[in-house]
Amino acid sequence: MRVNTNIFWILTVFFVLSDTAYTIWALIAYGRVEWVGTVGIALTAILSVFIGFYLYRSYKAQGGELPEDRQDASIDDGDPEMGFFSPWSWWPVILGGTAALGFAGLAVGYWMTIIAGAFFLIAITGWVYEYYRGLFAR
Repeated sequence: MRVNTNIFWILTVFFVLSDTAYTIWALIAYGRVEWVGTVGIALTAILSVFIGFYLYRSYKAQGGELPEDRQDASIDDGDPEMGFFSPWSWWPVILGGTAALGFAGLAVGYWMTIIAGAFFLIAITGWVYEYYRGLFAR
């Protein structure tokens, strides 16, 4: 994680230098500042600062090196328990379809979003209670 933090600090310096060069180039070429590019590159530098600062704080708070940062770590060191996932469940596919229908409804008509919301409630209920009924009840 320390390497990732350093990469984002380097990217911050790069984007600040790029923003400065872009602004100077626009002043020389056009005689005025081109605001869209200047602000866009500056916001990219600010985003790099945010991510670098977050990674730095996370690195300091974790209390040690992560397994992927150590040279002597094995694959099993970085393999935590991720939880239980249903390998045969169709509910995530239905949820993805309702999300697609909902976003299409935002573009086409709000009535589709309402229908997608109803299907979403059915699909999320089915996914949550999948192991309470039927063949896989516990």
